[in-house]
Amino acid sequence: MAIEWDHLDQPRFDRIVEALVHRMYDGNATVETVNGRGGDDGIDIKVTVGRRVRIFQLKYYPDGFPSSSFKGRQRSIKKSFERAMQHSPYEWILAVPCTLSRQEREFVNALSGGRSVRVRVMDRAELDSRLAFHSDLEAFFKRDQLFEAAKVYNQERAVLADGMQDLAQRVSALGGQVDNLDPHWTVDFARQGDRVVHTLRGKHPRAHEVSPVSITVTGRAGSDAELDETVTRAFGFGTYEEVVLPPEAVEALSITGPEWLAKTLRNVEVQLRPNGPAPHAGLAAELLLLGPDEKVTASYSGQVHSLGQGGLGRSVDVELPGGALRLLIPHDGAVPATIQFTASLKNIEPAAAARIFRLPQQLLASETFEVKVDGKTVSGGNIPDVPGDEMQRWEQMRLYVEDLAILQQHTMQYFPIPLDITAEDRVSLRVARLLIDGHTVASPRHRLLTCTLNGNDSPSLRSALTPQTPRGLRATVEQLTLTLAGRTFDLGPAHFSHPRAAAVNSRQALAALDTGNAEGLGVKFRPVDGEHFRLRLGTSLEDQPPTTLDLPGYPEPR
Repeated sequence: MAIEWDHLDQPRFDRIVEALVHRMYDGNATVETVNGRGGDDGIDIKVTVGRRVRIFQLKYYPDGFPSSSFKGRQRSIKKSFERAMQHSPYEWILAVPCTLSRQEREFVNALSGGRSVRVRVMDRAELDSRLAFHSDLEAFFKRDQLFEAAKVYNQERAVLADGMQDLAQRVSALGGQVDNLDPHWTVDFARQGDRVVHTLRGKHPRAHEVSPVSITVTGRAGSDAELDETVTRAFGFGTYEEVVLPPEAVEALSITGPEWLAKTLRNVEVQLRPNGPAPHAGLAAELLLLGPDEKVTASYSGQVHSLGQGGLGRSVDVELPGGALRLLIPHDGAVPATIQFTASLKNIEPAAAARIFRLPQQLLASETFEVKVDGKTVSGGNIPDVPGDEMQRWEQMRLYVEDLAILQQHTMQYFPIPLDITAEDRVSLRVARLLIDGHTVASPRHRLLTCTLNGNDSPSLRSALTPQTPRGLRATVEQLTLTLAGRTFDLGPAHFSHPRAAAVNSRQALAALDTGNAEGLGVKFRPVDGEHFRLRLGTSLEDQPPTTLDLPGYPEPR
């Protein structure tokens, strides 16, 4: 049923067209509705896109404006058009609730009078067409028509004439009908967007015994390895996690129980979610690692996330500072447990994270483990082997957070671990940590060292500038700085050195000495054989061989 345009009035017509125009243009234009009480200047609705202005004039003339008997209406339309032209619109649209005759349409088209403005009519057919596209608007404005029809059949509540009160009464009445479906079970229901969610609820504590209901999911295993692992964890070990089975993994979903409920569904997605907080969640937990003599080699404290059990074994999920630990412990004691750790470095300082990343090393030094909750042992088992590639990955993370912790302690700058670091920053951080620990490092960022001459000449200086005879070179800086993750760190005084370095621009320097123009000249020295200058903190000029960086994937500087 379309809107009955003949049974409206001007204000109601204006509301409908205004809402429609907003819906049509709000996405990419500015829509302004003009209140005509102070004079509308020929504008009922103004639509602006960039510099283009489109003006709508709304006239509620359900029977049109033929020239013979409605000259006053034509004068009103023309007057509105002339006032609108003061705003130099790109387009002017007359909206009317009728279908125009040929003569009426010619009258409107002739209004432009040679102007560049586009003139057109939005008549009844276009209004119906556009409202059909925006069906929610049409339904909203047809409510009054439906209400009048509903009164004839005494069905005012069916169209929610009293708003939320009628809605509550209708839902309550519908719930009463649902309650009558079964003596033991009922269904709670709720609308979530376009979905209606049904929740089966027992009417009494023994409903599941008197009238059993079971759900059987027949799946297709092997199509998705990750999904198979999730199903194994959730059902085999009772982990407290959501399982989503896509339609391609579900052969059938069968519900057995009362006749009104029993059915078999195919091509469905099955979502299995934990119901509320897990039992024991939030309780104090402790992981104990035990050596060959059953002495504690390490322990970690945290909080229980969940404890579970399934057909294959038990699961323990513990939240630790800097991550989460999951233990899958088979019922068969001869089978090693599975230990899964997920690190979370967000908003945690390196010193705390370093303890967590020592876990793999401590697992290697242990044979069994125990899990205590609230001081009582709830589980335990044999420690599994940790894959070599995973050990290496953990070792690199441990080294990174430990290097950062040492740098923070040395410079007294404390902040959470940066989650994004460049390869260059990683090498610089490793160099800084080795320097702080007292090592000499071949600095990968220093292949050249520039010394500024003061103008004084000497045989020793000329000898150092001779390219054929590389010499040992030392230079001291009062403050060595490092920039990392947008922060600057002062490491303290340091010195650069190399046993064999040669001047790159020796000819220029010697010539400047010969002419007496050496003052202020920068002489660039480079270690021979493609090596780097050696760097050491402090003021001691003691020579030591450089320490290797030991960063897999990064070339060692020489």
